[in-house]
Amino acid sequence: MPENWRIVFTRLDYFLAFGLGSGLAPRAPGTAGSALGLLLFIPALYAPLPVQLGIIFLGFILGVWISDRVAVHMEVKDPGGIVWDEFVGMWITLLWLPSLIWLIPAFLLFRLFDIWKPWPVRVADEKLAGGFGIMLDDVIAGLYALAAVQILNYGFQQLFI
Repeated sequence: MPENWRIVFTRLDYFLAFGLGSGLAPRAPGTAGSALGLLLFIPALYAPLPVQLGIIFLGFILGVWISDRVAVHMEVKDPGGIVWDEFVGMWITLLWLPSLIWLIPAFLLFRLFDIWKPWPVRVADEKLAGGFGIMLDDVIAGLYALAAVQILNYGFQQLFI
């Protein structure tokens, strides 16, 4: 968290990077950012897939820029309060969501992969710098969670059909 947390509400790049303020949560800012990201994406679940992919693509491009800008300004490689990357990772997780029943499992799976950081999530987190590095580990965690949701949904369908 920035020493002067008020900067989050006075600069647009900080406001976005800090997930509209959710990154200021005193405990588990990544979880707070993921939860807000989930809530913000619910309306997009009713949009066609190309619209959802467009939101994610634009969110990623914007995230690389604002994350890099804020991290450089803060002089920290990957500030914990930057949670725009959690927004985008969560949005990826929600692609092709089978039904709203899967919102909580999707959220929990994304948090699991984001915290656990299995290969190559950990490599992206540790080896890559700048906004691209900040964003990429959460994109990969989102892809893992997306795959897990789809596999679990398929498994449940097979059990109950």
